[in-house]
Amino acid sequence: MTRFMKLAALAALVMLVASCCPCRKHRKGDGKPFVGTEWQLVQLNGRAVPVEGDLFTVVFGEDGRLSGLGACNRFMGSYQTTETGGLTVGQNMASTRMFCPDLDREQAFGDVLSGATHYEVDGDMLMLLTDGELRAVLQAR
Repeated sequence: MTRFMKLAALAALVMLVASCCPCRKHRKGDGKPFVGTEWQLVQLNGRAVPVEGDLFTVVFGEDGRLSGLGACNRFMGSYQTTETGGLTVGQNMASTRMFCPDLDREQAFGDVLSGATHYEVDGDMLMLLTDGELRAVLQAR
């Protein structure tokens, strides 16, 4: 009986450790649909981004077009996905060109979007990755 208890305790410990694994944050899970959801940036290149109104948002449309808002400029472009979570944003991104504070973050957001190679949705969070490296986290609005 004690052997069974030790085995059960070991199994419980393994499950607990596995549930804490940082690799889980990149696993696709049930959640908001990638297409048609408005996503707002909450982390960029490993740094938290304060959520402010409608700033730093993106919507991936059913028609293969994306649109969004940076610090003050609107942007639009095209994208393609694969069934395995591959993401390619077209090189034809366009945006308005107003001067506003936080243009550096706006430029970095655009660079991450255009350079993303994969996406993963977990609950209400969207992760954008470039060659396996987490570059941005967005939350469904």
